[in-house]
Amino acid sequence: MKQTLRHQEILDLVRSKGYVSTDDLVAFFDVSPQTIRRDLNELAAENKIRRQHGGATIPSSSVNTAYDARKVMQQDTKNKLAQALVAHIPDGATLFLDIGTTPEAVARALLNHQDLRIVTNNLNAASILMVKEDFQIIMAGGEVRNRDGGIMGEATLDFVSQFRLDFGILGISGIDLDGGLLDFDYHEVRVKQAIMQNSRSVMLAVDHTKFGRNAMVNVGDITQIDMLFTNAPLPENVSSRLQGTETLMEIIL
Repeated sequence: MKQTLRHQEILDLVRSKGYVSTDDLVAFFDVSPQTIRRDLNELAAENKIRRQHGGATIPSSSVNTAYDARKVMQQDTKNKLAQALVAHIPDGATLFLDIGTTPEAVARALLNHQDLRIVTNNLNAASILMVKEDFQIIMAGGEVRNRDGGIMGEATLDFVSQFRLDFGILGISGIDLDGGLLDFDYHEVRVKQAIMQNSRSVMLAVDHTKFGRNAMVNVGDITQIDMLFTNAPLPENVSSRLQGTETLMEIIL
C-alpha cells in the first residue's frame, strides 16, 4: 500500500475509534512497527493526530465524536460488556444510569431483570427501559442536549445528589494512561461525579479504544471504580494504578 493511502486509512481509524495502538496498526497493515511509528510521527507533525505511548488519538481534546458515529462504534463489544456488567446487578436493585452509548447498551441488557428502580439523565436509556412495567424509571430534570438525549445542568446535579443508590453505571469518553477518567463537557462531568459519590458501587464498562483517548475534563481516577469491565488487558500504567485496590476487573473477549 502506498504511504499516502496508508496515512489516510490510519486517520480514518483514529477518527472512528478515538484511539488506535501501534500493535493494532502493524497487524492491520501487515507492515513493520518502524513503518507505523514513522507514519504516526509524520501525521503528528502535521497535527492530524496526537501521539500517545503505544499509539495515537484524535488531536482535539475538546470535541467528542458525533453521537451517531459513537452509537455504532464497537457495538458488539459494548453489548458483550453490558451483559457482563448486568450479571452483577440483582433483581430489585436501585441504580444510576449515566449518559453515553455504553450505558444505553446496559439499558438494553437490563431488560431481563425484574423490579429495578433506575435514576437516569439519559433520555435514550429511559426510552429503552420504559417498556418494562415492573421498572420504576426516574428522570432527572435539566436541559436536554439535542445531539444525544443527555440531560444536564444545575437542576440535574441537584436532582442526582438527592439519591443514594446501590449501583452507579458510568459512561466515560476516555481513560488517560495515568488512570485519569476523562470527558468532554464540564457540566456532564459534574453529574458523573455526583453519581460516583452517591453510589454504593461504581461500575464502568469500556472497550479498549477508550484507553489513551484524550478528553478535556477530569472526572476522577480509575481507582474510584468498584467494578471494571473491558475487552483487552489494561495498559501497564493503568494496571499498576489498580494494584492493591479492591476493584473487580473482568476482561470479556
